[in-house]
Amino acid sequence: MQRDGSQNDYQLFVGIDVAALTVTAAWLLTHAKPTAAITLPQTPEGHCQLAERLLAVCPTAAEVLVVIEATGSYWMRLATFLALKGFAVSVVNPAQSHYFARALLKRSKSDALDAQTLAQLAAALQPGLWQPPPEIYYQLQQRLQHRDALLQQRQQLHNQLHALRQFPLVVAAVQASLEQLSHTFDEQIAQMEAQLEALLAQDSLWHQAATKLRTIKGIGSVTAGWVLVSTLNFGCCATVEAAVAYAGLAPRSHRSGTSLHRPERIGHAGNARLRTALYMASLSAIRCNQQIKSFYQRLRAAGKPAKVALCAAARKLLHIAWAVVKTDTPFDAEHGRLVCLQ
Repeated sequence: MQRDGSQNDYQLFVGIDVAALTVTAAWLLTHAKPTAAITLPQTPEGHCQLAERLLAVCPTAAEVLVVIEATGSYWMRLATFLALKGFAVSVVNPAQSHYFARALLKRSKSDALDAQTLAQLAAALQPGLWQPPPEIYYQLQQRLQHRDALLQQRQQLHNQLHALRQFPLVVAAVQASLEQLSHTFDEQIAQMEAQLEALLAQDSLWHQAATKLRTIKGIGSVTAGWVLVSTLNFGCCATVEAAVAYAGLAPRSHRSGTSLHRPERIGHAGNARLRTALYMASLSAIRCNQQIKSFYQRLRAAGKPAKVALCAAARKLLHIAWAVVKTDTPFDAEHGRLVCLQ
């Protein structure tokens, strides 16, 4: 979760390049050059050694700004450890550090150089701070990902069964084994969905948000779960425009003078899983949600391609989702507005 960095009197700026087995760190004091990078093991002991090294340079943890790239999942344990130790931790998009390095005209790349570049980025930009998400985030996120994996594996199994049945001779034992596996996947998917419902009921804030989201026709329990997990219950999106940009549903213009004028498109930036969840929800919403249906039909009548209209419908769903969660107000699908509760 990102939060605004209200404190800008940092004394030490640290850049950390995280890998599967090691962490490489470099730091600099205000208006100084980065130090030579050090490499430590990616273990609890290595994390403690790093914290000790940083505190030896700057004894006050809150005056140390640590910048880490959000690459894969290797950064999560270290970022959480440092944040709980009181360090100011910022987790940046790898694209930001990539273009920052290009702006510095850096051509070479190594773990040590990346750590030094991140330290320079910390000193120059002082990006917003990161906070560890609540436990329910990990509980929901891992189950949602596991459900996705189970669905994919079940589809692969169904494809194998379909191909098997095309043979003139089908071995009954093989077919029975595949069908049994398919039944097992069905049971496990149902178990994951039941656990998702039970987990949401255990956290009052997330349960209230999920309940409000499900008042929007087209958004079910799984989509609501992905929306809440991806945006941390909209805690990382202060405005609806930020939420749309984070989902990658904001059209991007590409124009320059009179010679370059490309059509606006959403591209591939943003949270792909959130974008997929909203896009799939829009397929249902254009049939059962009168407001989204009318909006979609107006775009199609204006000549917009189906996919463009669906992406716009997904963006409108996100606008509504942000509003119902932020105002803690259910949505009145019949009148296309928020319900005012007394």
